[in-house]
Amino acid sequence: MNLVLFLVRISGVAVWLGLGLLCILVVFPVASMPARSRLIRGWSRVLMVLCGVRIRTRGEPRRDGPVLWVANHVSWVDIFVLNSVRPTTFIAKSDIRQWPVLGWLVAGAGTVFIERGRRHAVRAVGHQMKLRFDQGMAMGLFPEGTTSSGRDVELFHSGLFDAAIRAGVDIQPVALRFMHRGERSDYVAFVGEQNFMQNLWCLLGTTGVEVEAVFLTVMSNERCVEAGRANVAAHAHRVIRAAVI
Repeated sequence: MNLVLFLVRISGVAVWLGLGLLCILVVFPVASMPARSRLIRGWSRVLMVLCGVRIRTRGEPRRDGPVLWVANHVSWVDIFVLNSVRPTTFIAKSDIRQWPVLGWLVAGAGTVFIERGRRHAVRAVGHQMKLRFDQGMAMGLFPEGTTSSGRDVELFHSGLFDAAIRAGVDIQPVALRFMHRGERSDYVAFVGEQNFMQNLWCLLGTTGVEVEAVFLTVMSNERCVEAGRANVAAHAHRVIRAAVI
């Protein structure tokens, strides 16, 4: 752990987060959708550079039109890794909205929050997903419902797959593989009893963090309709897990 490196990085990240909030408050209300998309992508790329995270992509990400990206979930940086490839609206747990600064940022960028355990929560989120698909957006879903170490993949919840299937949208599985100094690692995974600031301490105080985003074969809507959401979720889990482990 390098204290000097942490202090330098946290200063840069703090300034960049502040500029991001200012952009959401001042620029987003008057910006077109394409302009917002460019800002989100560029801002996310710079944030990852400031955090010392190198991003590698493999495969062919769906870059145009509506699509549901389904990925394993290791850390809060997953959102910005995928946003660096293509601006993506995410479905996230409602408690993320309460995170200092980052919660406000992801909310301002259009994140759809789900209050797990509440009746009709999936139906309400499904409606919001449909509205965004109709605008040609990419949406991101972490169907494990929690973060993991990144060395394996927890079982997927299938409920929110249905919204994409009903909307006539293709689904693309994405495997996120975390590396630290050239080796697979859970060093910066946001898991267990670790809080957000402790995770920042680990991430910003080290070097050699790399995230490999592996974009797997797109599952066509026709195939998904035929298979049904449970089988689609099981297939996505299987191919992502094969790429992760």
